[in-house]
Amino acid sequence: MTDLNSDPVSHKRAVRNVTVLVLAQAILGAQMPLIFTIGGLAGQSLASNVCFATLPISMIVLGSMLSATPVSAIMQNYGRRVGFWLGTLGGALGAAVCAYALHASSFPLFLLGSFFTGVYMSAQGFYRFAAADSASDAFRPKAISYVMAGGLVAAVLGPQLFKVTSDAMVVPFLGTYLAVIVINVIGSALFLFVDMPKPEAPAPDAPKGRTRWELITTPRIAVAVICAMVSYALMNLVMTSTPLAVVGCGFTKGTAADVVTGHVLAMFIPSFFTGHLIARFSVEKIMGLGIAILGSAGIVALSGVTLPNFFIALILLGIGWNFGFIGATSMLAGAHTVHERGRMQGLNDLLVFGGVTIASLASGGLMNCSGGSAVQGWSAVNYAMAPFLLLAAAALIWLVMRPEEKPAS
Repeated sequence: MTDLNSDPVSHKRAVRNVTVLVLAQAILGAQMPLIFTIGGLAGQSLASNVCFATLPISMIVLGSMLSATPVSAIMQNYGRRVGFWLGTLGGALGAAVCAYALHASSFPLFLLGSFFTGVYMSAQGFYRFAAADSASDAFRPKAISYVMAGGLVAAVLGPQLFKVTSDAMVVPFLGTYLAVIVINVIGSALFLFVDMPKPEAPAPDAPKGRTRWELITTPRIAVAVICAMVSYALMNLVMTSTPLAVVGCGFTKGTAADVVTGHVLAMFIPSFFTGHLIARFSVEKIMGLGIAILGSAGIVALSGVTLPNFFIALILLGIGWNFGFIGATSMLAGAHTVHERGRMQGLNDLLVFGGVTIASLASGGLMNCSGGSAVQGWSAVNYAMAPFLLLAAAALIWLVMRPEEKPAS
């Protein structure tokens, strides 16, 4: 990759792409906090067994996991724009099916619609990699951070739309899913302005790069994937249960939406300076700080179920996710070559969202079926974080203690 200062044309293209992706994260991304706020509550109203209340969210993440590899391959063969449009199609289709399922009071149909929503979630996950595609080595961590920072608008817009639309129609939450359809239709136009040409077909003698097994067993890549999995899975584990815990402890649905807003703001506000911190202090230190903050979120959550406890725990959860996940993404982006991009990014998101799927499945069971109260369920959710935080911390310490490796070019 050419240096930032020696190729102003390439830098201008990178800035343009980042701007479009920030807007996409802000507008299209609003559907994710919206749906994650509503998913467990709507599932609780439709499911015959409350232990399956968060199954719709699990289906979203499962759809994202299974879509990651084909969406990555489509982007590699046909360009980022086609893959992003596929994502908006999945988001609109998923919302339409969920809206009909709510009207028909059908839990299986609601699960199907949630699965389609996962296609959008998968495509959104590639915004951060797309930002890194045309960025120089110096600009890459900042480009990733700026795109993630676009989630700030989404953090406010999503839960506020939930408040306005959740009871706007006779069928609860039906208006919310109709709003999601509109978001996808409007947001899809943004990708007309992305300047990312379709990748050229590789020449017969072009480097093939490492196999998936060789990539995933590279120490730096393995640790990046482990930390991304742990950061995202634990964030999802706790966030999925939060609306159920807040309402179960006697607060209103509106209060639950406010807690989720605080959490999602905390996920993205640090993005304005996470890239700068990585450049100054090293990616390993910022990832380690993220893991420590995730642990502190669990401690606060376990210390009480007052409203300040919920807000502080979820804010810390968001900050910890930001440092851990952006750090892992930055580490991964510098550890593979352009020839390996399609297979490595798809494999990474397959593994990351595989972990998130398991976490979201576990979240409902821990929350609703661990003990006889919301307080006991909430405690079980937060205790479950401990072994995975230890795994990520151990992997990161192991990497730091190894001889330094030269990043991929």
